[in-house]
Amino acid sequence: MNSAKIIVIGSGPSGIAAATKLLELGFQKVTLLEAENRIGGRINTIPFANNVVDMGAQWCHGEKDNVVFDLANQQPNLLEHSDEYASKQNFIRSNKYILPEATSKRLQDIIDKHIDNEVEMKNFKGSLKEYITEKYFQELQKPENSDIDTNIGKEFFDNFQKFENAIDAADSLSDISTRDYHENWESEGDQLLNWKDKGYLRFLQLLMKSTDSKKLGVLDQRVELGKPVKKIIWSDRGVLVTCEDGEVKEADHVIVTVSLGVLKELHSSLFEPKLPEKKTQAIETLGFGTVNKVFLEFPNEFWPVNWEGFALLWREEDLKEIRGTNRAWLEDMFTFVTVKYQPKLLNGVIVGPNARLMETLPREEVISGCMYLLRKFLKWEIPEPINSTTSSWYSNKHFRGSYSHATVKAEKINAKPAHLASTLVNSENKPVVLFAGEATNDHHFSTVHGAVETGWREAQRLADIYSVK
Repeated sequence: MNSAKIIVIGSGPSGIAAATKLLELGFQKVTLLEAENRIGGRINTIPFANNVVDMGAQWCHGEKDNVVFDLANQQPNLLEHSDEYASKQNFIRSNKYILPEATSKRLQDIIDKHIDNEVEMKNFKGSLKEYITEKYFQELQKPENSDIDTNIGKEFFDNFQKFENAIDAADSLSDISTRDYHENWESEGDQLLNWKDKGYLRFLQLLMKSTDSKKLGVLDQRVELGKPVKKIIWSDRGVLVTCEDGEVKEADHVIVTVSLGVLKELHSSLFEPKLPEKKTQAIETLGFGTVNKVFLEFPNEFWPVNWEGFALLWREEDLKEIRGTNRAWLEDMFTFVTVKYQPKLLNGVIVGPNARLMETLPREEVISGCMYLLRKFLKWEIPEPINSTTSSWYSNKHFRGSYSHATVKAEKINAKPAHLASTLVNSENKPVVLFAGEATNDHHFSTVHGAVETGWREAQRLADIYSVK
């Protein structure tokens, strides 16, 4: 049993992973400080409509080399394959025209051909936007693609950009490094494994060995909620953690798992002494954008059986209707999808600066805008929603965004997640302040499994210095 006093800041997946692993390794004096009044971080499962929805992390991405899948797969029937559904997502233009599946597949194949070309991308100097724009439109100009309407080709590409921005949580493909794009390793297997009617919170319960959604399992009595941290002062003598309520806590080690968005905003005032230059550069140049969701509950399903949603393809003349108006933000709401185990729900997804803008708008304005889109694009009679909820990841000062990505700026100075993950050590070269979280993972950043890996990594780092097996 180890007597080292350890504070974990943040109870998202990386913080919970670190704390539960420390307990497993024999450390007993482990405390989690959580700024929110709930655990989970960017996992936020809430009751809504027929059961629950996930406001943040939603899917288990992949089955191989994925610690989330490995743990969940030990339980019977916890995850479900997306390919079990006879589903179809349409690409619909703003004049209600549905692209033939063959056309959308050809256009997507053009993009995938070049996005999947890792060798070519690693040798390209510039942004993902420069790379894929050049490749895509070169392909469209080939004789074999002359039958594809030029406007439709452009509209499809515009929607792809928003989709890719959402995958990476980027404001623009211009920000994303082409060379480092494939540093984010995709776990093989189904990328959209869903949690049925339990939500991602069920995974946190597995980590905590809790069978009750309202209890913290092995972390019971170890988590202090509503406890934002204001200052972290570290030295050879250990760490002093000052909370916003004025309480000062002492520790031998601190594991910081706050989001990259929070570090961007607070690193210069949060740490004393200041962080090393290389770590600061990583914080300032690695990307951290915003993706938000809108959930609409309807009195009945007005869409066909097995319909999974649609992607919005804007005709230029229709965009003129909203540009320059208070509905201009709707341009970046790029898809509406159905929700598994929620038969009356549609989930709209919006990305970038307009996702942040949406957070500032009155709820009625957001719902009105979504209904405008649905009625603009879809041919059916659409009833008014009976309930709604929206995420707001940027305006929440405890997150300041959604997840991280590799940027052109970081590439230019060779800033990596490893620099963000580097520990602050004392004069004996022993770790005092450690860092975890998805943005500190070299190859699984922007994922829950990546976050969990980093929590385990830092717990093991401490175990190693105490020779704990």
